[in-house]
Amino acid sequence: MNDILNIENIYKTYYSLDGETLTLKDFSLNIKSGEFVSIIGTSGCGKSTILNIIASLDKNYEGKIKFNKKVTIGYMLQEDTLFDWLTVYENAILGLKIQNKMTKKNLEYVSMLLKKYGLCDFKDKYPNSLSGGMRQRVALIRTLAIKPDILLLDEPFSALDYLTRLKISDDVYKIIKEENKTIIMVTHDLAEAISMADRIVVLSKRPARIKKIYEVKLTDKKTPIHNRKAKEFSYYYDLLWKELDQHVS
Repeated sequence: MNDILNIENIYKTYYSLDGETLTLKDFSLNIKSGEFVSIIGTSGCGKSTILNIIASLDKNYEGKIKFNKKVTIGYMLQEDTLFDWLTVYENAILGLKIQNKMTKKNLEYVSMLLKKYGLCDFKDKYPNSLSGGMRQRVALIRTLAIKPDILLLDEPFSALDYLTRLKISDDVYKIIKEENKTIIMVTHDLAEAISMADRIVVLSKRPARIKKIYEVKLTDKKTPIHNRKAKEFSYYYDLLWKELDQHVS
């Protein structure tokens, strides 16, 4: 696989009345096309800042962000951020509407996604009538509607209860793999990272730098729920837990 994104020597400082805080220190990472990369670290170490910089929501940093082709970026946040006064279908096409991409082809693509992922019968319903998992699927379809090359996921399942979280992580994983997207996911959930990612990037405490990168190799790798049963799963979990525990102590 070829690199789709090169992140080179990123430094990020936040300024306030109390002074300045260096959040990222010499952060460099290459992302391959079609790869699923998960970033983990202690709370407040700068994980979400990395996604904001990649998405060009934060341009006040030192270093380079280089895309090796013209790309579209989708960003899925912790909350589903659906608008309760819009129907499921209206929420799903909102990104297209904002970007003035309401073509027949794109609208047909959204309808196909809604049908494919079990939401076609709910397209005229409003978000408050949906379960948490269904809302997340609508949010993902809205993100996929703009046909992003790179999908940024910031704790995308953290607002869900445990059982729903497991089920929706399976759903989302299947969707993004079928759509052949490049994924960068921030999470504090080690099991989630191990069961979904091809590589896991471990950040140090603030100022965050890359401490280690682990390539996840699981026997008979399939979906996240299935992958939690892999014989190597506990090995990676213990390894990552020790890495993060060292940061806290």
